[in-house]
Amino acid sequence: MKINKARHVTRNQRGRMNGMKKSFLRVLSTGVLIGMLTIGAVLPAWASDYTTSELRIKAGSTNAYINGSKQAIAKPYQVKGVTMVPVGVFKKAFGSEIRLEKNNVVKIKEGPHTVTLTIGSSIAWVDGVKKEMGAAPNMANGVLMVPLRPIAAGIGATLAPNSAGEMVIRLLQADDSGEEDEGGIDLDAGKTRIGNSYYGWSINYPADLMILQTGEQERMMTFGTADSSYYLEVYVSDQDVALDADDLLQQLVQEAKQSGDTVLDRESIARGKTPYARIVVKDVDGLLWEMRQYIRDGRQYDVYLADYDAMNYKDLSKRAALLNSFQPTYAESDRTIKDLSTVDEGMRSAWNDDYGIELNIPAGWSMDNTQMVYEAKDGAYLQLRVTSAPAGATVKDWSGQLDKWMRETFTPDSYEPIGSYTMDISGETAEVNEFRYNFGDGWQTEFDILLQKNGYRYYAEYTFPEDQAQDREWFKKIMKSVEIDFDTVSDNFGQLDEDPYLTDKTKTLTRTSKRYHYSVDIPRYWTPYNDRFEYSPVVYTFTGGEFSIAASDDKSIEMTVSQLREAYAEATKTRKNFKLLGSEELTFAGVPAFSFTYHEVDNGVPYSGRQIVFEQNGITYTITSGLNDANKTEVQTAALEKALNSFTFIK
Repeated sequence: MKINKARHVTRNQRGRMNGMKKSFLRVLSTGVLIGMLTIGAVLPAWASDYTTSELRIKAGSTNAYINGSKQAIAKPYQVKGVTMVPVGVFKKAFGSEIRLEKNNVVKIKEGPHTVTLTIGSSIAWVDGVKKEMGAAPNMANGVLMVPLRPIAAGIGATLAPNSAGEMVIRLLQADDSGEEDEGGIDLDAGKTRIGNSYYGWSINYPADLMILQTGEQERMMTFGTADSSYYLEVYVSDQDVALDADDLLQQLVQEAKQSGDTVLDRESIARGKTPYARIVVKDVDGLLWEMRQYIRDGRQYDVYLADYDAMNYKDLSKRAALLNSFQPTYAESDRTIKDLSTVDEGMRSAWNDDYGIELNIPAGWSMDNTQMVYEAKDGAYLQLRVTSAPAGATVKDWSGQLDKWMRETFTPDSYEPIGSYTMDISGETAEVNEFRYNFGDGWQTEFDILLQKNGYRYYAEYTFPEDQAQDREWFKKIMKSVEIDFDTVSDNFGQLDEDPYLTDKTKTLTRTSKRYHYSVDIPRYWTPYNDRFEYSPVVYTFTGGEFSIAASDDKSIEMTVSQLREAYAEATKTRKNFKLLGSEELTFAGVPAFSFTYHEVDNGVPYSGRQIVFEQNGITYTITSGLNDANKTEVQTAALEKALNSFTFIK
């Protein structure tokens, strides 16, 4: 179902992380960077006696992160654009005093600040000054929900979104008042190192070090200090190539050159299982950095440190103890390490606020929460989708239509239904259909999960190579973790599209090109890869197939046909799985044309292709079509032929 496995088209057509190792903050100006580290202000000297407590929270998620530690909370939500959170998070995160007084008055005290609220009123009094909050505190399921932003500001905290869509609230506090949970436990007590257990690294934890940001699913973590004296970043990437210390040094120097940095010092250190290299550079803004790279167990660790006070490269030696303490290992038994990883039992949280969906995804998978697409390196893949349910339609109807879609898309020997059963998803009964299919390179197992409620359909598809037993277990864990706020969709959306897999394969859409003077009928179920018809080529894909039209006014038909003949002759000689089935002259769209048909097995997937070349009024056209053997059903073949035969010249 889902995949466009055709020649020249990747199986899933989904972007992957680029594995970039360069510090993202190094591309910013020094002034902007310092502004980030000081959170908008230069802190006084006494700030070194304080710590910064951090709360990360997101509407629709039942998990908050307090100083990196995962905490279960009542689910925040939005009303009139205002994020409402349980009032208790301010006590959990910052130890704030919360009191309920007479007449539904609530007081939140933090240090010198007092925020006074009245349940049901959007007016607050912050240190005696009247403020409009935009939404009123209210009780929801026995929990008092309050506006996040005005209260965070009222107690002296800063608030800003991060790349994961969370709101990050930070509060500078005296050491003895900051990092306590409701049980009064000091989360930093006895912690002399900080690190990430999932990515396997740790480093000394100076008293002045503050966590600034995490990104790319914790591959990147950044730190700063209250007095803005230095900035630290750790970035982890996969590295399958065996590199020694000299290789790492060459990489660092090359990176510095690409950034326009001046290399002031360099060194490679071969040390047992952990070779590393270091360089000191001056960037284009005059800021001095020390950069290190380590290799261990298939991972590369990049450590960046910027010193804002350093005037000479030798000044960075005062940071040597901190940098030398970095280890590309994490000792689970070492209770002196503060673990910054949010991975819990091998999984991390994912969510989409627009649809009110939250779930856990195996750590290491790529995550696109906007599109709700999640993918593993081993081929396992999960996508969730919300659509409108047709009036009067049932889940049984839906299930039958999906089965019909598969039978129209795969040949009988390439598709096999396994069975159906029900599963509890977020307190509702969902239907689960299991089946298998094979493009020719191995059988895939897929589970389709169908849930219909309040006029909307919640659909999930999970597929993996069937010999990977672990992926079947992940499926059970993922589905068990799914939580859906079913009111969110009706609050945020009206009528949504129907399930794209239910599109009638016989329906078409006529598209035209004024520049190249043609029209063509495109099946509505095809996916546009490039559908700008005033440009060339236009490309469409569909499960197991592709269709494209290229037009050129600077290449003759004779040249195009000659080049194709040479290419096919070369492929026949050099590619053992390629066979030119035939070439012929024919009439296409009312003009003379040349047609080539061929068959090939590409990466285990057998498919047939065809190219038709013709010319009209000085423009040479090449139509290319292809279809996997496993997907050459009557319905798909008819749709492809219908599109080909619909090509018409226009004025």
